[in-house]
Amino acid sequence: MRLLSWNIHKGIGGRDRRYSLQRIIDCIDHERPDLVCLQEVDRLVGRSDFDDQPRLLGQSLNLQSTFQANVPVSNGTYGNLILSRWAVGSTHRISLKRGIRKSRGAQLIHVETPEGVLHLVNTHLGLDERERHWQIDFLLEHELFQSSSVIPTFIAGDFNDWRNTLAEQSLANHGFQQVTSPPSEYRSFPSWLPVGGLDKVFVRGEVTTERVKVVRTSLARAASDHLPIVVDFSLK
Repeated sequence: MRLLSWNIHKGIGGRDRRYSLQRIIDCIDHERPDLVCLQEVDRLVGRSDFDDQPRLLGQSLNLQSTFQANVPVSNGTYGNLILSRWAVGSTHRISLKRGIRKSRGAQLIHVETPEGVLHLVNTHLGLDERERHWQIDFLLEHELFQSSSVIPTFIAGDFNDWRNTLAEQSLANHGFQQVTSPPSEYRSFPSWLPVGGLDKVFVRGEVTTERVKVVRTSLARAASDHLPIVVDFSLK
């Protein structure tokens, strides 16, 4: 089974600043993922031609679409999106907004994979290190997250964690293993000259990861300011 995680930057290229959702679709389609965790997805926003990106991505890739709106933009919004090849069971949305900072969130879904139920979490954390630690602690201790503690779990997304302190503290204390480690081998930002491993994937429970890679194609470098992360895995 294959998971792809990507901050798509609203479909706006990192260097050419050109909006093209088709580049995002083509790059994802080339990797043939079964599960997709996307961050910075627009819905009905002017900068992305007022496209309903969650609907268009789901239709174009023939995957089920589950969207979490986090930040209002004029009459539209942007946030996180999970796409799934398989049936989705329960879905939850947890707000990670703290104070006056930009609204952030985490999506929690149960996916009925061919190998069993998977708990999948898609998130995009804040820019301040103290904020990020508060956000991940709030997520891990939330009753909606805790209720799935016996199910194999993935947490994927843009962690904005340059120093990788979350992996060594909160996540490790809750039994999570970072599969994008060491971060120096999984640099994903900025896409045209990656120096930071901001996009991360963590697993807990009966999960075997078989291959983890950063997609470094010319198309991926052009399509967003982040590069996608791909994880091949199975459930024990």
